[in-house]
Amino acid sequence: MNNGCVCCTVRGDLIRVVEGLMRRPGRFDGIIVETTGLADPVPVAQTFFMDDDVRAKTELDAVVALVDAKHLPLRLKDSREAEDQIAFADVVVINKTDLVSPEELAVIEDVVRAINPTARVYKTSRSGVDLARVLDQGAFNLERALENDPHFLDHDHEDHVCGPDCDHDHHHHAHDHHHHGHDHDHDHDHDHHHHDHDHHHHHHGEMSPIHDVTVKSISLRGGEMNPERFFPWIQKITQTDGPSILRLKGIIAFKGDEERYVVQGVHMIVEGDHQRPWKDGEKRESRLVFIGRDLDFDKIEKSFRACEAQAA
Repeated sequence: MNNGCVCCTVRGDLIRVVEGLMRRPGRFDGIIVETTGLADPVPVAQTFFMDDDVRAKTELDAVVALVDAKHLPLRLKDSREAEDQIAFADVVVINKTDLVSPEELAVIEDVVRAINPTARVYKTSRSGVDLARVLDQGAFNLERALENDPHFLDHDHEDHVCGPDCDHDHHHHAHDHHHHGHDHDHDHDHDHHHHDHDHHHHHHGEMSPIHDVTVKSISLRGGEMNPERFFPWIQKITQTDGPSILRLKGIIAFKGDEERYVVQGVHMIVEGDHQRPWKDGEKRESRLVFIGRDLDFDKIEKSFRACEAQAA
């Protein structure tokens, strides 16, 4: 791994392998990168959007975390990376469900959802999940995720955890999207706290039933934003708190802007663009989710509110 700040670290070895594969005739439908059980997922994911050559030839499809339902509590005690892998994932597969009781499985589900409220979650044994629900998801692309699931960032709805044979609609949909890069975090476990907050539909972590957890999710909801305040704010908060921010994603309504603005980031890297026009009757509100460690909810919530546009 290249030396340097974690926020800017990429995998030089992965870059060389991907570039070598891209030179082969015939190419591929996709590339699955399977990390070791306790690998940090961030440098692997960052490789696909920080290296210009890799980014030009590939697109990160989804980060998938495989959770061992039996040993999750133990892994959370001895591995910070285990927690990070769930927090960073777009899709979480809870495996070995046959080795725990229904009560224990319910705790594991709560822990996963507390760490990462936006991930699509499947329960299975012997990794018996349909690959069509894991591969070719386009889940890392927030714009595509929102196209396929308009409630992707709505945590007020009851969360749905899918079984291996689930084929109906739910709040955390898989997302159709062609892909070339696929980051797969393998056999990890985690836990986290996540509290519901009544501050204008803002939420921050609620205590997890497993206490060896440091990752927190913060969900913010507000009205239309003033772009002259919001952009300096998001840049400042990601520069000052970037090392603690694993993922951020959101939909922003700017005053006077007829299109929804989608923003997402990893550590200090933030990207954003207009997604689509606001629909007739659609509530123009801003939603932003932070997943990270040692995040100051009150500071983030207060400064987020300060970006709101003043009523005319």
